[in-house]
Amino acid sequence: MEQTSRHTGRPKNGKARKVHTLRIKKSLDEKIVSGISYLFITALVVVMLIPIMHVVSKAFSAEWAINTGSVGIFPVGFQVNSLLYIIQSKTFIMAFGNSMFATVVGTLCTLAVTAITAYPLSMRHLPYMKGILLIFVFTMYFTGGIIPTYLLYSMYGILDTRIVLILPGLINVYHMLIIKNFYEAIPESIIESAQLDGASSFRIFLRLVVPLSKPVYATITVFTSVILWNDYFGPMMYINNPNLKTLPLYLRDMIARANDTQALSMLLVEKNLSAESITAAAIVAATIPILLVYPFMQRHFVKGITVGSTKG
Repeated sequence: MEQTSRHTGRPKNGKARKVHTLRIKKSLDEKIVSGISYLFITALVVVMLIPIMHVVSKAFSAEWAINTGSVGIFPVGFQVNSLLYIIQSKTFIMAFGNSMFATVVGTLCTLAVTAITAYPLSMRHLPYMKGILLIFVFTMYFTGGIIPTYLLYSMYGILDTRIVLILPGLINVYHMLIIKNFYEAIPESIIESAQLDGASSFRIFLRLVVPLSKPVYATITVFTSVILWNDYFGPMMYINNPNLKTLPLYLRDMIARANDTQALSMLLVEKNLSAESITAAAIVAATIPILLVYPFMQRHFVKGITVGSTKG
């Protein structure tokens, strides 16, 4: 252990004030482990970035470069016509609007329902709460199955509607448990003081619990919005109307018909674009919105790993 000192200020008497800090020397084994860890993480990041950079390069590369296989991780013959072709497409705009609706409205509805459901479950003094909580947890591991769920939605007539984009994920049990554990960490004295003042449970929830729970709400909002934006399986199962398809379904259709539809191939030849370039541009256009939002959400992702984990 090495002890060092540094000057941090000068008091009125003119003498320098010393603050002692401690620096712990790493052993050789710790340095080796740290070096291996950094190398492994760097290699993992490179492996993950190369395919992404290749797709982005194809989106902005010329047709001749893609057809000759000259595109690597950087664009060759830079062009933005592919991206302009995608974002000006009515099909893309419609799919983008459907994804925005499912993400924004679905996130708000899911957060509201999940937060309200978690509140009574956090009150351990209420009867039968443990049994009810076990029922919720049971659904995390056992579901009704795809076919019964499809038949249920069909019976209620919500197939091929925007409601079916939101309803299946209206309550995420894992997110509900995170919120519940956060509620339990709120000091009981605050709740008891409000009860002594005659406040009802609903008033306590809106005026006290909700303002104190903004951090966990922000975390759940991030998680839910990312899930809904990238949701592919749900819309694929329950949506057949082309006007209601979301971006993941739009990308699937683009990839499926990029090389199979003769009319599309002729149109791309007229615009001097390749099918691979159009497909890559569609992927980039669908990814840009979540990438723009992610930097502002990153701290909530980190917080979501630990929030509510100390209790429950």
